[in-house]
Amino acid sequence: MDILSRLMVRAHCENHKGTGPEDLEQLKYDVGYVDGLGPLSLAEFLKLADSHHVLVRTLIILQNAAVALEEKRITLWCENHLSRDRARIESSIAMLSAICNALESSGCPTTVIKSLDHWPDRGSDLDLYTTAPQPAVDHVMATEFGAHPVERSWGDRLANKWNYMVPGLSELVEIHVQYLGQTGEHAEMAQRVSERRVRKQVEGFDFRVPAPEERIVISTLQRVYRHFYFRLCDMIDIAVMMQREPVNFDELRRAADLAGIWPGVATFLFLIRRYVASYGGNVDLPPEVLNTAFSRGTGVRFGQGFLRVSKVTAAGLYGAQLLQAGRHRDVRALVRLPLLPPLAISAAVAHGVTGNDKGIW
Repeated sequence: MDILSRLMVRAHCENHKGTGPEDLEQLKYDVGYVDGLGPLSLAEFLKLADSHHVLVRTLIILQNAAVALEEKRITLWCENHLSRDRARIESSIAMLSAICNALESSGCPTTVIKSLDHWPDRGSDLDLYTTAPQPAVDHVMATEFGAHPVERSWGDRLANKWNYMVPGLSELVEIHVQYLGQTGEHAEMAQRVSERRVRKQVEGFDFRVPAPEERIVISTLQRVYRHFYFRLCDMIDIAVMMQREPVNFDELRRAADLAGIWPGVATFLFLIRRYVASYGGNVDLPPEVLNTAFSRGTGVRFGQGFLRVSKVTAAGLYGAQLLQAGRHRDVRALVRLPLLPPLAISAAVAHGVTGNDKGIW
């Protein structure tokens, strides 16, 4: 994990500190470390990179470094893996564009959430959000693509989302309908996602994606209010976005307050800043963000394959969110948020008994 993090921060964070001879020596060490791995260890390295949605970017970094260092074995190894992934990714991005265009032309405003954040890498599914009613979405997916929804978990039902299996596409297409949040508690904030969306071009295709402020809020909901862990891509994607795209922190505060999660957004950004800094990068945050963040004395820790958020921090943020819902008299959130702990407990029990939480989470 250290190797992956160091490679990603060095290559993608424009203001990383390591640019001298020591940094070049470290790069040589990292390439040599990967080159010296046996077949099983290399497979584990690739699996870890893939699970953190940085596989393609890692291979590109290693390949470029190996070419410069004249390490032919690792150069060829990277090229072989990249050629396989490129075809698969090109196919999925073309299908994603077709699905978005079909939904839009049928009166279903559609925003791609999360899935394009880590391009040229991709996630485990393709995530969309629409303000349209579910029957309209279902009609388009069935008639245009022959797609059908898979069985929904308890969490899917609460979140008002459907996963579609599309012929010819290896990933599921996950569509959040009208609401966001693990229990579908966010209505007004979800509306903002559609109202403030922006255009993004990827491989010649035109997509509508959340504005930077809503992108941060959506990632916060996923990482510190649902999963309680980060992937490396979350750290890198947000750090890079904040370097390249201006973030309006007043607008971010308004979006977060609508969802009652400003402390969570501040904590999310602080944890990214702290992690990136540990590998020589820097993320500039204003004082109002730093002063609001929970868990300023700790960061994430690597455990069970991911970068874990403290359970104490997660519990504190959940409590603060529930309190904010009460203050704002947000009836939908007050009814739905209390369902999250029993859902999480049920998922944990199922995972302990069967090894997975499918059907629940």
